[in-house]
Amino acid sequence: MTTYILIPGAGGDPAYWSQLVPELERRGHTAIAVDIPQHDEAAGIQDHVQTVLDAMTAYDVPSDAAPVVVAQSMGAFIGPLVCARLPVELLVLLNPMIPSPGETAGEWWSATGSSEARREAGWEDFDVQRDFFHDVPDDLAAALLAGDGREPSERSFAEPWPASAWPDVPTSVIACTGDRIFPVAFQRRVSQERLGLTPYEMPGGHLVALSRPEELADQLEALVRARV
Repeated sequence: MTTYILIPGAGGDPAYWSQLVPELERRGHTAIAVDIPQHDEAAGIQDHVQTVLDAMTAYDVPSDAAPVVVAQSMGAFIGPLVCARLPVELLVLLNPMIPSPGETAGEWWSATGSSEARREAGWEDFDVQRDFFHDVPDDLAAALLAGDGREPSERSFAEPWPASAWPDVPTSVIACTGDRIFPVAFQRRVSQERLGLTPYEMPGGHLVALSRPEELADQLEALVRARV
């Protein structure tokens, strides 16, 4: 069975993984949804990485377990740095913000042309309900919105990505065809430009772990099996 380390997107709220964790556990896996202090101005990106490592220790994950690290959206700034610190079987980037060395999360949007991509896809004006929660069940969307309202810190957008290169770790990208934040054509282009990878595509929006946890678990298991 596989140990999955689940890194959330902007704000660092582990509640994003609330439906995927039990689905993976039902299949016999270990799933750890990490609470990232990305809303804390005092915490930098290396603190976020250490939080992931500390979570593994808290869950008694053996040092040689070689987990699968899954990083959602802005979590892609954290996931590769975790992989540089411990043996990892696979890094999976889910609807990701794929960073370049020295780039900040704030710079990423213009550097990748994300606004133009949204405009071309017909989603120029942002609406949180329409763009984030359009395919998330109403009760789950309400629960997430009723949470602690985390917003990513200014520091998390201003701190340069510290790696000089992508870590030497097997990497896969999952792009959701219904993502209205990062349209799938945009994800295909950025994945090719920055990692030379063609994404695996599946149905769902940006918050696919909430809207389609079973299908996402299927895709994660398929990626792991493909490495055996």
